[in-house]
Amino acid sequence: MAAPFEKLLVANRGEIAVRVIRACHEMGIRTVAVYSEADRDALHVRYAHEAYPIGPPPSSQSYLRIDTIVDVARRSGARAIHPGYGFLSENPAFARACRDAGIVFVGPTPEAMDAMGDKVRSRELMTAAGIAVVPGSPPLSDADDARRHAKRIGYPVLLKASAGGGGRGMRVVRDAAVLPTLFDQARGEARSAFGDDTVFLEKFVERPRHIEVQVLADGHGGCLHLGERECSIQRRHQKLIEEAPSPAIDAATRERIGAMAVAAAKACGYVSAGTVEMLRGADGSFYFMEMNTRLQVEHPVTEAVYGVDLVRAMIEIAAGGRLPWTQEQIVPRGHAIECRIIAEDPSRGFVPAPGTIRALRAPGGPGVRYDGGVYAGFTIPVHYDPLLAKLIAWGENRREAAARMARALDELRVDGVKTSIAFHRRVMGHPAFLAGDLHTGFLAEHPELTARGTDPWLDEVAVLAAGVAHFRRMEQLSLRAGGPSASRGRSDWKRGARAGWRR
Repeated sequence: MAAPFEKLLVANRGEIAVRVIRACHEMGIRTVAVYSEADRDALHVRYAHEAYPIGPPPSSQSYLRIDTIVDVARRSGARAIHPGYGFLSENPAFARACRDAGIVFVGPTPEAMDAMGDKVRSRELMTAAGIAVVPGSPPLSDADDARRHAKRIGYPVLLKASAGGGGRGMRVVRDAAVLPTLFDQARGEARSAFGDDTVFLEKFVERPRHIEVQVLADGHGGCLHLGERECSIQRRHQKLIEEAPSPAIDAATRERIGAMAVAAAKACGYVSAGTVEMLRGADGSFYFMEMNTRLQVEHPVTEAVYGVDLVRAMIEIAAGGRLPWTQEQIVPRGHAIECRIIAEDPSRGFVPAPGTIRALRAPGGPGVRYDGGVYAGFTIPVHYDPLLAKLIAWGENRREAAARMARALDELRVDGVKTSIAFHRRVMGHPAFLAGDLHTGFLAEHPELTARGTDPWLDEVAVLAAGVAHFRRMEQLSLRAGGPSASRGRSDWKRGARAGWRR
């Protein structure tokens, strides 16, 4: 079968750029990478057939430059652009620029992005389609307007940026006294992050589960869902661990929320892969939150459970293809968990921990997938998201998937920088996690998971290092005293080191 495109440009970096490049190579598509000065030696640059510089390290001068990226596509002869996630992936101006240049944008239309990218407008669209949304307000003019709507909705409420995402421009308000201050903070952060200070209110759902449904739609009217993902373990509204299916969802509920997600996609004429995000209240109620008009970071857990390559599907849909499945053919099998391996220190509030990776060992074995974007010797830039890799484990059931993930985390080594590996290992063995007792306040409820702890592997290394140092000292003292020969000292040193390792 002929490749849908001869050449495709990946407008991203890190592990998602590597992921898209791999899919293209399997499909016989030549790939073009772009890179900032900070990413000159990045892994995605090494994987692509061609690579072009696009500017200085700040993303505003490189990965967010629409004109530069479209120009590279023209010069390289790339007929399509895949945006990955983040950066320009949900920017309708980028999708329009691609269309105007005669380049295929591997994603939804700019019109669908416009409809779902504005959270206020998307709420109105979903309400018109008969889909339940979290009780909320229209855009707020000032703090007094916010106070009136908060009183009507009932505290606690959530201030949200209309153009936002990733938790920015978001504040929980529990009483009227703090609302003016938090209103100004949310609006200021929204203006800084998105260039748009429009904010609105939603009812804050206590102890909710974050549930999202994956949808795929083609340009011929075909649309289906691929079940749900649970993304409740978060910090500052940023996801850390995701899984599919959710331990709280049964088959009947899956069918119901899947139908809601398909209706949401059809309401805005959606084409490509997208995700409908929902909140599940403690009473089992579901509310539409937003639709992410792009590929999600956590898409591999859906791929593992449903056996569908979502990146490949996006490319084929962008080339005019039809969905090759019916909804009845989309059947889940087993359970998958994903851990986001990040260069942050969980014991210090997840502060970024950039640096140079001295050594890296990726795990393997049955049911384990490692999507990495770095290598030993690579210096992590301070300019971008600290995601290093995603580790995915699949099992016949949730217990097996968690046990397999714990084993894979034990095998994974990233030396030279602080990472979230030890934190993820603790979560995999935590009774509340294993019981499926999850909600978006999970980490706040279990602070022991982010406490400073020890790494068993590093303890073993320390024992080995102590053994090496001890026998070196013994060898030096013995030689000075005219004792055993150097060769015997070296032999003793090796035996001691091995003994220390075994301990």
